[in-house]
Amino acid sequence: MCNFFSFNSDGKEFYWFDWELRKKVLAGKLDYEPDSHTSIADYFGFKGKKEDSLNKYEYNPLTKKFRVDQINIKDDSRKAEVWVKSLDFKEVCPLLIVKPIIHPFKLGVVKPTKKDIELLKVWASVWDSVRASVWDSVRDSVRDSVGASVGDSVWAYTSGYFDLAKWQHIKHTKGRNPYQPLITLWEKGLVPSFDGKKWQLHSGEKAKIVWAGKVK
Repeated sequence: MCNFFSFNSDGKEFYWFDWELRKKVLAGKLDYEPDSHTSIADYFGFKGKKEDSLNKYEYNPLTKKFRVDQINIKDDSRKAEVWVKSLDFKEVCPLLIVKPIIHPFKLGVVKPTKKDIELLKVWASVWDSVRASVWDSVRDSVRDSVGASVGDSVWAYTSGYFDLAKWQHIKHTKGRNPYQPLITLWEKGLVPSFDGKKWQLHSGEKAKIVWAGKVK
């Protein structure tokens, strides 16, 4: 299965779907899959068996992992890797923020500051607001758990990889990520959880509780 970001090569040029083409796909003006090697080949005129005259590659701009999918002609994988690593991904998806993926528990044990506790208070407010507006009462009944709150931290952290003007289901300043307090804590090595009564901040390889208490 093809993944983001996929591209083809005929040994001379690289073929890929830029943002203008992707917008047409999203608008239903083009019936293609932007990260399908076959779709890319077809769109650029390599239809049917002509697709076999292309090499196929994939690259993840966040993990920096380059993968050879298929070599059909002279191997130009080294050239392809150099090219894709120098590509400005704003041309592919301007909404994507390319930055390293951080594993908070690999940053060592962090002692939270007063500023961190203030960020936790903001996150607790945002978390509660989103829960109230998005999940129904049945799901809410199982959301007040440590596992659920940590899971919510994960999806909030992933929001940091997208530059969106508007986030659904929550009121916020246009152009500002409402989940930024969690992202800031996460990137420092602090992960919040809620046990139904009080909040905790976890840090270090064993997810040690480095702070616990109620927030207003």
